[in-house]
Amino acid sequence: MLTVSGLKRLHLSVSFDLQDGECVALQGPSGVGKTLLLRSIADLDPNEGTVKLDGMLRESMPAPAWRRRVTYLAAEPGWWSDTVQEHFAAWEDTLPLVAQLGLPDGCGEWSIQRLSTGERLRLALARALMLRSRVLLLDEPTSALDPASAAAVEALIAERISDGTSVVWSTHDDAQARRVGSRIFAMRPNGSIEESQP
Repeated sequence: MLTVSGLKRLHLSVSFDLQDGECVALQGPSGVGKTLLLRSIADLDPNEGTVKLDGMLRESMPAPAWRRRVTYLAAEPGWWSDTVQEHFAAWEDTLPLVAQLGLPDGCGEWSIQRLSTGERLRLALARALMLRSRVLLLDEPTSALDPASAAAVEALIAERISDGTSVVWSTHDDAQARRVGSRIFAMRPNGSIEESQP
């Protein structure tokens, strides 16, 4: 279980628990702090408060080890090498995920420059899923995808949730929030969250 208690970053002040195999949909207008919250949980930005995974304090392990367990997927993922497969520790092992996301096996040899925004998003998701994290923090992972690709992402994440992965999924799509979330958190302009049922 992920426990977030008194998490503070700029105007944010948030507390909640996330059970194993649970998906919370995070909603709110642009600029309200959804990305701030996800980045803070992943310890990518300075913040105050207590964050624990299975009772273990975030500070009890090195930041890279925490981020392998609690993985943040940015809305605009970073790429640092020339080709797709250079971003994966074991490209061959990634191919089943790549296929599920509707991309061809040969895309590993593609230049990053030739990728569309949607292809970048799906490949970044595959990269994150290869970590087998306990918690996924997804920042609008389907925002640039067509309906078929978005459905493939939802199906893949649903598989992980059924295997016990916990997910916080930021989305502007009300219908998607109701599909993917067992709970919905609405982020308020004052930096708090209010829970509602899907």
